[in-house]
Amino acid sequence: MKGVATKVHAMRWPSPSGLTRGPFTLLALAKNSPLGSGPRVTRGESVKRFAKWWRALAATATALLLAAPAFAQPIPYHADPDAREILPNLQPVPAIRFLTTTDFPPFNFRDASGELVGFNVDLARRICVEVNVACTLQAWPWDQAANALSDRQGDALIAGLAITPDNGALFDFSSTYLALPGRFVTRAVDIPSFSATALANKTVAVRAGSAHAQFMAKYLPQAEVTTFASEIEALDAVRTGRVDAFFGDAMRAAFWLNDNVACCGFAGDPYFRPDLFGEGLTIAVPAGNDAIRHAIDWALVRLKSNGTLDELYLRWFPVGFY
Repeated sequence: MKGVATKVHAMRWPSPSGLTRGPFTLLALAKNSPLGSGPRVTRGESVKRFAKWWRALAATATALLLAAPAFAQPIPYHADPDAREILPNLQPVPAIRFLTTTDFPPFNFRDASGELVGFNVDLARRICVEVNVACTLQAWPWDQAANALSDRQGDALIAGLAITPDNGALFDFSSTYLALPGRFVTRAVDIPSFSATALANKTVAVRAGSAHAQFMAKYLPQAEVTTFASEIEALDAVRTGRVDAFFGDAMRAAFWLNDNVACCGFAGDPYFRPDLFGEGLTIAVPAGNDAIRHAIDWALVRLKSNGTLDELYLRWFPVGFY
């Protein structure tokens, strides 16, 4: 059963001169609608864990600044380098109805006051300003969001929907706006001397059955790989000195590093392998809705080139994963 949306408030997002079309409106599910959850390739830590970290962030700001290897760096450029910065025809795009969820911090979640916030929320707003169209943002339970988009109850879903064969049959996807690389984590003292080409006799922790474990076995077989049931257990093995390094999803590792910035950090370069680690974060639209997809892709190119995408990333990921 789908929830019934109720308007909570409307606001006009600050915009460049010349923006005259409607406000960016936030919508939310009625309070009695159940919030569901489901497996998601790109899901971060739980809301509870993230909230705990977010409260502690102010207290650890000094440590974050001192931990230069882990501090957030600008986003690599993921869009097609040949993409043209020519505004597409927006005649068939009078508005964009964005859908999202509330269970994917720091991308889309509710803050202590109940307001819908996050990287994806800010990005949706900036897209609307860039293409100069009226927009709404409506929150759905995760297990209903894709169906809502498929039923045309929205025009675009910005919530970390994975690109899979099943999803690809129903939806088209924008360019990637955040890739999710694999990265090594070591103790801070070992970062300067770390080399992925010198892993002989080194122990590397991975999550059992993960694509990152497959990557290690295929491309870095000289390392002694030790498997763990979860990324957290594998990372804790680095902290306690049971292994020399961890290799896995950089975003999940960044969340862990927020609580362990004094002990450990990213070592070496990020590994971008969409064929193994997934395409990263994109925006889904109903299959065939090329007008809105082209408008979103154009906005993403603009937001990267004018620095807005980097600004949002650095704001929401003080310990970055690139």
